[in-house]
Amino acid sequence: MNVVMMIICATIVLGVLVFIHEGGHYLAARAFGVRVTEFMLGMPGPRISFKRGETRFGVTCVPLGGYAKVCGMEGGEIKPHIEQVLASIYRRGTATMEEVAADCGITDDEAYEALEELVEWGSVEPPTKADKFNTYRTPEVKPTKRQIRKALKRHLPAPQSTELGSPRVVENAHELYESEYSQQYRSKPFWKRSIILLAGITVNLLFAIAVFIFIYSVIGFDIQMPDSGEIVHRTLAPLQSIQMGFYYIAAVFQAILGLFNPATAAQTVSESTSIIGIAVLSQQWFAAGVIPALEFTAMISVSLGLMNLLPIPPLDGGRFVVEIFQKITSKVVSTRAMSYMSVAGMILFVGFFIVMLNQDIQRILTGFWS
Repeated sequence: MNVVMMIICATIVLGVLVFIHEGGHYLAARAFGVRVTEFMLGMPGPRISFKRGETRFGVTCVPLGGYAKVCGMEGGEIKPHIEQVLASIYRRGTATMEEVAADCGITDDEAYEALEELVEWGSVEPPTKADKFNTYRTPEVKPTKRQIRKALKRHLPAPQSTELGSPRVVENAHELYESEYSQQYRSKPFWKRSIILLAGITVNLLFAIAVFIFIYSVIGFDIQMPDSGEIVHRTLAPLQSIQMGFYYIAAVFQAILGLFNPATAAQTVSESTSIIGIAVLSQQWFAAGVIPALEFTAMISVSLGLMNLLPIPPLDGGRFVVEIFQKITSKVVSTRAMSYMSVAGMILFVGFFIVMLNQDIQRILTGFWS
């Protein structure tokens, strides 16, 4: 097998699908006025990037996976004194944790907790490796042309560019806090938070259906007539292609449900594949041509979307279950509880990954994919 081609094909498939998935989260968040500070293809690490508005776009050195950093998704209660801390750092522009604590009359630990939450909000920039002390700064702001036009259309002052760490005029600390809080995921009503969470899954499924329509209704396909053996080129009506897409989605969904049935869980896992299997299959489908490669990408898009629907943190489905729980009980799930659930979920997925990785290695050694 050509290992390089396997890696290239898998990177293309996963890169496209992660871009689509995270793009869904990004677009939904921005549509509801939620700040997104990063949109990256690849795992966190060294990157090549550029900043547009408040969002930094780029590619990391490990081009598998990706993420959109939607602000305000942390669990638990808002840290105390956050309003005073925000006003302090904005008035100073650049300040150490101790200086902020002295301004607000709170302990260093309280200042640190509030500052770190503001970093997660995208309202404050964190300390750098070059800082000798815990130094925080106001963020750089470069309004886009769209933001300027929007402000002028509403007869508001056009937003001005500000440099990193520059002091700001704070006339009303509460208004400043409300302005920053309104751009957080946690400030939005349940239905908007739900749309943001499920947008990535929805876009994955819509992409797959669009591909099915393109292949079966626009490109068409060849079939062999059973009586004469003649090869006939056919196309389907768009509605038929959509139905095929939903049939496939339902089949994958039913297979995933098999994980929760003790009688079928082992068989479902045995029929699944890891990233290595996806790489091998990607090369085979790409070798068959552009259309088969596109069809394969659509099929993986369905699997990626539906797997993210599993009610296990930190997947989108797990976060959605937490949102439903909070809505029904009117209780806020603590940061610690979310961390424990996320760790448990990761342990579960690592277990699945090890099992499927072993299966894929055995398939390669036995020539199953040759």
